[in-house]
Amino acid sequence: MLATLVVVFYYPVGSVLSSAILVDGQFTVDPLVAVLGDPFYVDLFGFTAYQALLSTVVSVAVGLPGAYLLARFEFPGRKFLRSVTILPFVLPSIMVAVGFLAMFGQTGVFNDLLSVVGLGPVKLVGTLNIIILAHAFYNAPLVTRLVTAAWESVDTRRVETARTLGASPLRAFYDVTLPQLIPAILTSAVLTFIFTFMSFPIVLALGGLQLATVEVWLYARVQDLALTEAATLGAIETALSLGLIYIYLRYEATQIKSSSGGRRLARKPLFVGWRSLVDPRRLGLFAYSLLAVVLFVGPLASLVIESLTTPQGAFTLDYYGFLLSQQSSAAVGTTQPLPAISNSLLFGVGALALALPMGVLVSVVAIRESRGSRLAEALLTAPLAVSGIVLGLGMLRTLVFGTELFGHRITVTGPIVIVTVHAVAAYPFVTRNITPALSGIDDRLVDAARALGADRQTALVDIELPLIAPALVAGAAFAFAISIGEFDSTVLLAEGVDSATMPVALERYIGNRSLGPSLGPATAMGTVLLAVTTISFVLIDRTGRRWNRR
Repeated sequence: MLATLVVVFYYPVGSVLSSAILVDGQFTVDPLVAVLGDPFYVDLFGFTAYQALLSTVVSVAVGLPGAYLLARFEFPGRKFLRSVTILPFVLPSIMVAVGFLAMFGQTGVFNDLLSVVGLGPVKLVGTLNIIILAHAFYNAPLVTRLVTAAWESVDTRRVETARTLGASPLRAFYDVTLPQLIPAILTSAVLTFIFTFMSFPIVLALGGLQLATVEVWLYARVQDLALTEAATLGAIETALSLGLIYIYLRYEATQIKSSSGGRRLARKPLFVGWRSLVDPRRLGLFAYSLLAVVLFVGPLASLVIESLTTPQGAFTLDYYGFLLSQQSSAAVGTTQPLPAISNSLLFGVGALALALPMGVLVSVVAIRESRGSRLAEALLTAPLAVSGIVLGLGMLRTLVFGTELFGHRITVTGPIVIVTVHAVAAYPFVTRNITPALSGIDDRLVDAARALGADRQTALVDIELPLIAPALVAGAAFAFAISIGEFDSTVLLAEGVDSATMPVALERYIGNRSLGPSLGPATAMGTVLLAVTTISFVLIDRTGRRWNRR
């Protein structure tokens, strides 16, 4: 397991990091000085941090009311709504970017609705505003999920004690509840900053080089074959992101320690007849719910609508017909939809086969061998802090271009390298699902099996794995869906059109000017990607549930 990680993750990423301090085998800081001393790159890192900070602030602002709604009120569909807060993590980011283009573009659904009432059009595409909104789409649900869990664990006895001593509801919130929420808020904020700092497809599709972040510019330098400069940029970015992931782990530990474990706060009914129409808090939550529907449902609905309508609003299937026509096209550079779909599914199966055992073994090591070691946890969680562009660049420099070993040049290309990269991207999510389940297993069950003669491997297979089956299925669903939607590394490693996946095909449809100004073909491909991702996720989840009932 460790050898696999060394070959497919630490060695490629290490090659990128070493490029910042080694030239022709000699130690030097010249590449770092050249980048850090260039005003262009100083501004680039500054803008990347600035947009990440704004995206974090907006994501927290949008996510906190949702946490308040889910933690403090009871209403029909609350459990379902709480569950779907994790879904943005399985939606391909390039597809979501196309959804935002379909909704907020010049001829998008939003401007179409404004024209009905005689307003608009509003230009959002190509501005920082739409990038921040798209980042909030992904990260506000994360804030909601983490803060909801913390809010539900607040000990109601402390709040009641404060009220008994004369504190008003607002004062009790600030003095008792808020201090218990701050670790979760900070944890979600740090995670959001990491994700938005390394954001790539959303910025590429919605902002382009005019609003380039470090990731987008790094991708552009790789395309221009300026690999040394790209590696230096990637090394600096990776060092920053690893520092941030360490901060995240520290805050996460603080959050765990701050959980009270006492009697939870009782949720209030959200709908209380006519009182709901005059209660300012409930009115505010209703207004928030409407805005949330626009932000979270609007882009996906717009994606489907734009794929089925002409710019004049008439129903059409021409865009899907165009995809079928591409299937029989022999033009150079043509991306055919069916091979892209089959590639995505095959790569997803391969990544799942690798990511599941990797995730389980990392969880076992994290719990049993490295208990309490933040350094070990950071090393095992490192793929979360390394961008796909950096990993893809490292793969290019090492496995794709080849590595000399014992006088032989070893190269790995095509589907193998893509599946490997997808597995590296997916296994941390498997680990994050399985580790809590493994840590909750009664050690006495394993000890009893060992006392009866079972070795460690047998105890893991016969005792522990069946007990963590639900978490294992959830991890499998995440791994497969993440592979289906992976774009950052794949766009660098896909060779021509033979290894193209659905996200790569989607990006090529966006950028191909021969398709005309309409987003129709791109939205059609995006709708296919949405359907495949959703169906795959549901099928794995349903299959796992039936298996668990046996």
